[in-house]
Amino acid sequence: MKKVVRGFYSVAYAVKLCRPNVVCAYPITPQTEIVENLAEMYANGELENCRYITAESEFAAASILVGASAAGARTFTATCSQGLILMSEVLFNAAGMRLPIVVANPNRALSAPLSIWNDLQDSMVLRDAGIIQVYVESNQEAHDMIPQAYKIAEDKRVMLPFMVCLDGFKLTHAHEPVDLLEQSLVDEFLPPYRPEVYLTTKKPVAFGCYAPPNIYMEFRVAMQRAMERAQGVIEKVFREWAEFSRRDWGGHLEIVYPESRNFVIAMGSLVGLLRKVVGELRKEGLSIGLVKLRTFRPFPFEDLRRVLGNAEKIIVIDRSVSLGYEGNLSIELKSALYGLSPEIISMILCLGGRDISKENLEKILRNAVLGKEGSGFKGYIEFEEVVP
Repeated sequence: MKKVVRGFYSVAYAVKLCRPNVVCAYPITPQTEIVENLAEMYANGELENCRYITAESEFAAASILVGASAAGARTFTATCSQGLILMSEVLFNAAGMRLPIVVANPNRALSAPLSIWNDLQDSMVLRDAGIIQVYVESNQEAHDMIPQAYKIAEDKRVMLPFMVCLDGFKLTHAHEPVDLLEQSLVDEFLPPYRPEVYLTTKKPVAFGCYAPPNIYMEFRVAMQRAMERAQGVIEKVFREWAEFSRRDWGGHLEIVYPESRNFVIAMGSLVGLLRKVVGELRKEGLSIGLVKLRTFRPFPFEDLRRVLGNAEKIIVIDRSVSLGYEGNLSIELKSALYGLSPEIISMILCLGGRDISKENLEKILRNAVLGKEGSGFKGYIEFEEVVP
């Protein structure tokens, strides 16, 4: 069923089809309408066997879901930016307790200064939390990712939270034609959630207890092993989804023009613009391809080494920065390609929702390939900083 809907609805409708048992959230721009749509569905009786809870904060929302998930419920929440940071303490706990909570995060810049607009700084703060992170390019991909997120997160080889990252405003508020899934297809693809370990009086267990030094490290090693296993589970579920839905979004990576000598790599909705820009630059005779990175955690370093190991130049487009060093994706990519020969140019742009035109992006990439543009922040106004 193809309809023109906003990104909010595409996510909420997919969540409904996954038959969650508990949805709990607190509103924050630009994610609010995701949970508002779910609240309306709940009020209309469309969410069967589900409890919708409005919490008093993001911290409370995540805490409620930790309890619900530990008791064996399929759970969902949505948040972003400062709300995600407030929720972060609990999400670290959720990962450590191996609870497969699914989170939709419409990426938004962090304060200060206050911004409600899009970049990737919020989710990057949680890159080391033990949460799977996938970044989508379109509202159709966001819609399709929700059932896959549950199937991956709830796999007994994984059992970790899953964050679906979509660009705030760029996607959430955009109207796009979306082929909405049928309930029968999702039911066939996604089985009911039946965890092997959960809170019950019949067989008492404990989650998140105190761990002294002689056992704490073992838990962290177990989380690392789960992330490593998740690489293969993600690939398997992505292939399975392509067969079920007839929509193949690729694996951890999508490579456009793989025969190129130079590549640009990016995540999220900016990839859509880069497809056009790369096509125009190729018409000029430049050998440049595009790598869309979907999975940021677990980081697909082996795939990246295979695809990019023989490249001459790799231009990394980051929309977040690890202050004191450089862009987050650039840091990860340099580590993954250690010992190989590509020149990596790290470009940080579009922070705080600042737009970049197709023409300016073409100019930056052209100059980078030709050796006229180096690493650093792009598209900003230099001003005199008052240093005490």
